[in-house]
Amino acid sequence: MNVAVLFAGGVGKRMHSRELPKQFLEIHGKPIIVHTAALFEEHPDIDSIVVSCHPDWISHCKDIFENYGISKVKAVVPGGETGQLSIYSGLCAAEKLAAGERSIVLIHDGVRPLIAHKTITDNLESVRSYGSAITTIEASETVVEVTEDGSIASVPPRRNIRLARAPQSFWLEEILAAHRRAITEGRSDFVDSATMMMEYGHGLHLIDGPVENIKITTPGDFFSMRAILDARENEQIYV
Repeated sequence: MNVAVLFAGGVGKRMHSRELPKQFLEIHGKPIIVHTAALFEEHPDIDSIVVSCHPDWISHCKDIFENYGISKVKAVVPGGETGQLSIYSGLCAAEKLAAGERSIVLIHDGVRPLIAHKTITDNLESVRSYGSAITTIEASETVVEVTEDGSIASVPPRRNIRLARAPQSFWLEEILAAHRRAITEGRSDFVDSATMMMEYGHGLHLIDGPVENIKITTPGDFFSMRAILDARENEQIYV
């Protein structure tokens, strides 16, 4: 079984929206979370989708998936106090759906709606071959490493820098084991799944993702996404 776990537990403070969390803001007539879920809905190798959502918005989340015909969403579960715990909640729901079947899980931000069909396929193939898939892009600008006091510690060569995005994909039992170890150790501060898996000795395999695979966090990101969708729509008209 191949399960997509979308985490959408934020309330969008940096978006400055008046009423709705960022994942429910509409672009091109659909909420952002629907644009994202539709990518996995339409992929033939994705069997189920789990969404980890802020507890106050679970009912709303279920309603919009039903309204937009996203039928592969099999569970909408409450997120946790941190991103790590929200992902864990989704993974536990995926474990129930898998019912003992060895499964691949693709962990993805609910507000990254600009991946491609190929990105999902590449993630699945990478996990089957290497045990993991970390979607990345090449760094287009210089990255500076700084010390705690703000001075420059190093300037790594750009050719050695990749920016981690999503999905981040693994065998379900392996990422769950890592999460449960973290909980046992009292850790809830891992910034993403790749960091956790490397901390616990797992090798990571990189794949290339689309540059436009941005996370919709700020008003600027929102307008960038709208511009990209406008460009895609115009391309269909004028080719």
